This record gives sequence, C-alpha cells and structure tokens, in this order.
Amino acid sequence: MEHDNLLAINVWLAGRSYRIRIKPEEEEAVRLAIKQADNQLAEMRTQYAGKDDQDFLAMVLLTYATESVTDQPSNSPVRLELKKMIDKLDYVLKDPL
Repeated sequence: MEHDNLLAINVWLAGRSYRIRIKPEEEEAVRLAIKQADNQLAEMRTQYAGKDDQDFLAMVLLTYATESVTDQPSNSPVRLELKKMIDKLDYVLKDPL
C-alpha cells in the first residue's frame, strides 16, 4: 500500500506544529519549503501591520500558486527536448533540396 511508505514528520509554520506524511525522499525539499514559507511570513509581518497569520498564510499561498503557474523552468527536460526538435525542424526546413 502506498501509504505504508510515507514518513510522518512534524513541521512548524506560523508558530504552529503540523504533522504531515510525506515520501522519505521528499523530506529535505518539504523542510526547505516550510522554512522559505515561514521566512516569507516573517517578512510580511514586518511589511503589513494589522493583519493576522491567516491573512499572511493566504498571501504566501497566493504567491506560491502564482509562481508555480508563471515561473516554468526554461530548462526543464520537456522544454529542452522540444527545443532540440524545433532546431532539427528548422534545419530541415532551411536546407535547400
């Protein structure tokens, strides 16, 4: 069963503890993401007075969601393979018969 391979860890975000289950190989990435989110929360607390942690969490979530949609890596394996194919097509189309 897939859930048997999951690792239970505790993480802290916005001063609260959350117990989550993740794949063991994702632990380092998850902890780094939590740290980055918590740092962004702390930064927002200093920039925007009068908000509560729920507002800041929503703002961080929106920031990450927007980045995931707009910041597509230009060197992803799929993009690199597509570029190779396009380059080959360009070469064939430009080559006189």
